[in-house]
Amino acid sequence: MKLLLDENLPVKLKYRLLDKGINTQTVADNKWNSKQNGELLQLLIDEEFTHLITIDSNISFQQNFLKYPLKVVVIIAPSNDYATIMEIFDELLTCISNSTPGPNVVIHPAKNR
Repeated sequence: MKLLLDENLPVKLKYRLLDKGINTQTVADNKWNSKQNGELLQLLIDEEFTHLITIDSNISFQQNFLKYPLKVVVIIAPSNDYATIMEIFDELLTCISNSTPGPNVVIHPAKNR
C-alpha cells in the first residue's frame, strides 16, 4: 500500500498513518502542489500509489475513476483540521483497508445537526 494525502489535509495525519505502518506521503512531499485532479491522478499511477485520501468531495464528480486503478477515500467533514479528522481516524483506517478502486467515502457525523 502506498498512500498520498491531498494538499487539503493536515500534514500531521501523515505521521499518524506512518505510525500504523502505512507508507504515506503528501502532495507537498512530492512537490505536486496545485496540480489539477486529472494530472495528479496520473502522477499517482506513474509513481505506483494505490490510495489517495482527500476532503475534496467534488473529485468523484470531476473524474471517471473507472480509468484509474486507484482507491480514493473522500472524507466528508465539517472541517479539514486535524482534530476533526482524528474523530474519524479509526473509520478512516477501516475504509483504507477495505476500499475498492474508485471513490470511497468516510462521513464525519456532525455533532450539532
